Amino acid sequence: MDWTRYRFRSLWALPASPARVLEALGRAEDYPRWWPQVREVDRVDDTTGVVRVRSVLPYDLTFTVRGVRNDPAAGVLEIALSGDLDGWARWTVTAHGRGALARYDQEVRVDKPLLRRFAVPGRPLFRLNHRLMMRAGRRGLAAYLEAV
Repeated sequence: MDWTRYRFRSLWALPASPARVLEALGRAEDYPRWWPQVREVDRVDDTTGVVRVRSVLPYDLTFTVRGVRNDPAAGVLEIALSGDLDGWARWTVTAHGRGALARYDQEVRVDKPLLRRFAVPGRPLFRLNHRLMMRAGRRGLAAYLEAV
């Protein structure tokens, strides 16, 4: 097993239409407004940006994201990641009751040297760190959608 590889899935039930959720998720430069752990998003061009995140554990991850799929009809946004994380992430947004369900899938390899060094003993903490970040993101996006 490669201890530096991670696969994540999160499901967010949100109080807005799938179109509104997808629109908000497509504006990555706004993430720091509603997702506390997304500290910076610097747009490079129309499809590329540099992102810095930090959750509970005392380390930052910085990576470049490049949009590879933006399909509003299918409710899909997908990016490629490179830098401290290497891999991909995808949002799939569908109708769910009176709102939307945003499914987040991510497959990455950790390239940050510190995290690679602690890959085996730190794995449970790294997974918990990610879970806490995703929980805060869901709460932040739900509040953001209700406010606008």
